[in-house]
Amino acid sequence: MTPLFRFWWRRTRAMTLGVRGAVFDEHGRVCLVRHSYIEGFHLPGGGVEAGEDVTLALERELAEEAGVVPVEPPALVGLFRNRKFAGDHIALFRVESWRACDPAAGGEITDIVWAAPDALPRETTPATARRIAELVEGRPLPRDW
Repeated sequence: MTPLFRFWWRRTRAMTLGVRGAVFDEHGRVCLVRHSYIEGFHLPGGGVEAGEDVTLALERELAEEAGVVPVEPPALVGLFRNRKFAGDHIALFRVESWRACDPAAGGEITDIVWAAPDALPRETTPATARRIAELVEGRPLPRDW
């Protein structure tokens, strides 16, 4: 999506729903992705299509963006409101049991990294870093992303 279309889309729709996956490997590292159209490292995820099951949307996005396929049902850990865009909501899942697959070729992801929660890349977005810290430290989750 171009930035102008994304802006129009968010302003004209009553509500949007997205998914993000906090995927941890056997060493406790978390998966982060960099998109071609937005700054910083984020948890992998994306939009839920009309009529799509939220868990299936997460599984689709994880496979496309990070090359990750959950082998057990992902655990929903929170539903957040995006303060930057009214009506935008994010469902956050934790994934600890998964297998690798090939991510989508030529997709929107320019980089995939696995980082220790206490050594995230400096380009990690503040909200992403907060969610990871809250999950790892067992802190209460806020309402806003």
